[in-house]
Amino acid sequence: MPANKYALLRYRIIDRCLTNPGKPFPTKEELRLACEEALYGSDGEHISISTIEKDLWAMRNEADLGYYAPIEYHRDERGYHYTEDGYSINDIQLNDDDLDAIRFATKTLIQFRELPIFQQFDQALGKIADRLEVSPNLDPEGVDKHVQFESTPHAAGSEHLGPLLHAIRAHHPISLTYLKFTDTPTESTYVLEPYLLKEYRNRWYLLGWDPGRGHIRTFGCDRIRGIAVDDTQKFQVQPSFDARNYFEHAMGITVLGDGTPEDVAFLCDPLLAKYLTSQPLHHSQSMDLDEEGQVTVRLKVMPTFELLQWLQAHASELTLLQPESIRRSMVDNLQNALERQKISGP
Repeated sequence: MPANKYALLRYRIIDRCLTNPGKPFPTKEELRLACEEALYGSDGEHISISTIEKDLWAMRNEADLGYYAPIEYHRDERGYHYTEDGYSINDIQLNDDDLDAIRFATKTLIQFRELPIFQQFDQALGKIADRLEVSPNLDPEGVDKHVQFESTPHAAGSEHLGPLLHAIRAHHPISLTYLKFTDTPTESTYVLEPYLLKEYRNRWYLLGWDPGRGHIRTFGCDRIRGIAVDDTQKFQVQPSFDARNYFEHAMGITVLGDGTPEDVAFLCDPLLAKYLTSQPLHHSQSMDLDEEGQVTVRLKVMPTFELLQWLQAHASELTLLQPESIRRSMVDNLQNALERQKISGP
């Protein structure tokens, strides 16, 4: 009997868990939680362990699916895995039921793309809709010769999103084992009150209140090595924190304390101005054209690392007018870069 649309979606989620190198050998409960979170969020329990057991059996044996997935339980690791290296049901050609499930999920999401809660995913939903429009059968043969979509790598650390989201919603503090990016990488442990998960440039970040330091800190999820949730404790979110407005004046993931945003202004070449017109840097961006044809771009943003990085990348196309602090940092960094590129003669 053909599987229903939700079962087909669960198979894809289970496959993703079984092929996740960051968290191998998932248990039935971990598979259940992954499906629950992906399909229903954390609102109650809609999927049972028996459903997962049936899914695993179907993926192994159901002829209509055609997966015949080599799934086995590993007694030493106490979890499930594929016995064939590199196996994934994604490598198997989609059948009609798979295509119907994808169309069903896509059409359901697109109906709600204008709602505020879905607006942050509008670009992703648009890409899915565009793919279905150019290739209703999702057949890559021929299509990729004429239309190529940008592909993004799997975000390392995404396996932590489930337990982190649970702790955020339930207001449970966590103990975080974290590996810093330093010359000599070392693991450190932090006790945090988790507030927010944010994606930036295909990486996930956790924002949490550090009671010891008395301020919010940011951690890259790809550097998290372990999470322990304290279900016996509850915390209250700091009154000054507003998730909706926290990044209002930030370009990127960095927010510098509780400081106020600064006025940033630079002259830019006409070609760069056209790009900034079609894709603004920030919602505060304004552009003025003077009588001599020069374009001045103005922003009201925090002086963040990401802003400095962007300005340096386009240094040959712009002249920074203000603020002076960023201009000095920009000049110092570019001079250091120039020194590094000098090659001594023979």
